[in-house]
Amino acid sequence: MSGRSHVKTFRSCEGSVPEARHHVEGLLHTWQLSHLTEVAILITSELTTNAVRHAQGAGNRFELALCHRGGIVTLEISDPIAWLVPKMRTPADDDSDGRGLLLVDALASNWGVRARGAGKTVWAELAVRG
Repeated sequence: MSGRSHVKTFRSCEGSVPEARHHVEGLLHTWQLSHLTEVAILITSELTTNAVRHAQGAGNRFELALCHRGGIVTLEISDPIAWLVPKMRTPADDDSDGRGLLLVDALASNWGVRARGAGKTVWAELAVRG
């Protein structure tokens, strides 16, 4: 099955979050999938923010992969920390964080976490729909 994919490594710092969003926007535009941009950028922001905040480790880098195959765009964020697996939670009304994976769950067709070498990959799928 044919498709497109792209992988890029980013430094694990706050400035990489907007850089990753911009990168995803550009790829989706190039792939003529601009209609997915808003949702993909929000998911990218949530997952890269988690990688930057919670997964500091070997090399202080994370990897962003975007793949388009079979009517699905898959966004993956990989980091070097295997033992810190993100989990969805229910934050209190006055909590200032803890809603990111709730957003990912609401916006993505599917999402999950898998082990990857010495780290993990958090992935989310978006249906292309037309």
